[in-house]
Amino acid sequence: MARGKTTYKQAGVDIEAGDRMVDLIGPLVRRTYGPRVVGGHGAFAGMLRLDYNERIFRRNYRNPVLVACTDGVGTKVLVAIQAGRLRTVGIDLVAMSVNDMLTCEAEPLLFLDYLAVNKLDPERAAEIVTGIVAGCEQADCVLLGGETAEMPDLYRKDDFDLAGFAVGVVELKRLKMTQAAEPGDVIIGLASSGIHSNGYSLVRRLVFDQAGMKVGDHVPALGMTVSEALLEPTRIYVRSIIDLIRAYKRKRPIRGMAHITGGGLPGNVPRCLPKGVHAAIKLGSWPIPPVFPFLQSLGVDDKEMYRVFNMGIGYTLIVRPAFASAAIRRLERAGEQAYVIGNIRRGGSGVRFI
Repeated sequence: MARGKTTYKQAGVDIEAGDRMVDLIGPLVRRTYGPRVVGGHGAFAGMLRLDYNERIFRRNYRNPVLVACTDGVGTKVLVAIQAGRLRTVGIDLVAMSVNDMLTCEAEPLLFLDYLAVNKLDPERAAEIVTGIVAGCEQADCVLLGGETAEMPDLYRKDDFDLAGFAVGVVELKRLKMTQAAEPGDVIIGLASSGIHSNGYSLVRRLVFDQAGMKVGDHVPALGMTVSEALLEPTRIYVRSIIDLIRAYKRKRPIRGMAHITGGGLPGNVPRCLPKGVHAAIKLGSWPIPPVFPFLQSLGVDDKEMYRVFNMGIGYTLIVRPAFASAAIRRLERAGEQAYVIGNIRRGGSGVRFI
């Protein structure tokens, strides 16, 4: 008896589904295109001009430095899968990389995504890409390409993972080659939108394993469901920070910046400090979003909360004292909630809460 021929689809990879996904996301991706993009969607590689000379859009660089970042969303994707809400983690994916490159005063240029799945569902994948497109639009960068991998032997049914890659540019003269903070400088904190995309292994242990809650449960203390609280997208700070940087063409009021991700304020603020100084951060100088007291009530001490979570501050700037008030006003006009949360002091290192 003749043995039948085995197909790629029988092995778990559906080429037709991949083609269907490309058709669905094409119009979404093209929404992010601007005058820098060369060629169209669907080629083997995306192309983008660093400089362009059209009179209306002219934007040339003297000594450009390229800045690159990569990151993922971590186990927050598991919450998204449980809740059946996939769009928000696409925004998170963009935010994690573009917020990082902002600390170098870099303008995001392009973004690439990598989506790995058990079995490709084109509509489900398109929902994720819709979120990525929304994040790119908020960051004023191009979604220049991406890759979707169908790997049934590696991922369980309905599981997926995300990775993102961003490239930006900064003028060499603006690039801070060394940390420049000095004693007396002011620390400005920008409000987060919630947990952002770090600490979700602890979040899931507290909420689902220990408290036994479900994604659809209503939390009276928060006035929303578990999924609404845990899937609030990471705030993207690109427009407000770039606006502030461009406001000072000659003066340099910003001495350092930090994206508050895993490790919280103690783990991230010191990354932009020189030796011989420390950051004194005043507890109570900003409002803490209700989601954090809720998580703490499930069994976490103060030190661990501040070591794992952003606690309501998603981004910090260290600025010269004379410019602090003007910087806050400009950031608030750009839509940020900005607070003076401390200052730089001589001696020691790291962060000291006061």
